[in-house]
Amino acid sequence: MKTKAPKKLRKLNPKSSGRNFSGKITVRHQGGRETRFLRHIDWKRNVALTAKVASIEYDPNRTADIALLVYGNGVKDYILAPQGLKVGDVIISSETAEIKIGNCLPLKNIPIGIQIHNLEITPGKGAQMVRSAGNYATVQSKESELVSVKLPSGEIRIFKGDCKATIGSLTNEHHKEEIIGSAGRARHMGRRPSVRGVAQDPRSHPHGGGEGRSGVGMKSPKSPWGKRTMGKRTRDKKKYSNKSIIKHRYNH
Repeated sequence: MKTKAPKKLRKLNPKSSGRNFSGKITVRHQGGRETRFLRHIDWKRNVALTAKVASIEYDPNRTADIALLVYGNGVKDYILAPQGLKVGDVIISSETAEIKIGNCLPLKNIPIGIQIHNLEITPGKGAQMVRSAGNYATVQSKESELVSVKLPSGEIRIFKGDCKATIGSLTNEHHKEEIIGSAGRARHMGRRPSVRGVAQDPRSHPHGGGEGRSGVGMKSPKSPWGKRTMGKRTRDKKKYSNKSIIKHRYNH
């Protein structure tokens, strides 16, 4: 539901409209969106007190819903709302927490086969993975202090057992099926119109030119700056986290 977030937990989300510090457009097709407020999300879940769910709310800045928690000491904060979490539920973040939707605990204490989200990469840094609508990861296996987790992409990766995760899958699983429906709604979301490359002239885009509907006219589609946009992998082959990947997402 749509309710006004507490003032202490929100701040204005400034617009950039795709422009850099000098005012030049560096990201196309952005601008003109509605004023938005950023809600403060507790990614670390360090407060080891029971918290009651006061409301489940819509957040314009993310795809999943958010839940407003009220802790035993009166402090309020937001978390991402997992599927099945209801107003009035009591949850906690603790190493010995019950395996229950919304509870947060280290991977080493989560049984194999359990669905999780809000997953830390570095212990204590806060959740960085599995944060978008309808997503969940699954605990696959454990070996000493290491835990292997299957991510939504199909990739299987090793994490330290002290990395925290929250039990359950995220809400709004049908988000990807949503149809915007009108150009006006897209403009309110900050999306400016885009023109297909094949409809432009050859000086403006690599896909342009030709008589009639000539198509892309090349083996691989390219961006307006001539860079390949399909098929080329951009991940660094020497990336530091490659050693933690057991199975890549491409190898289904």
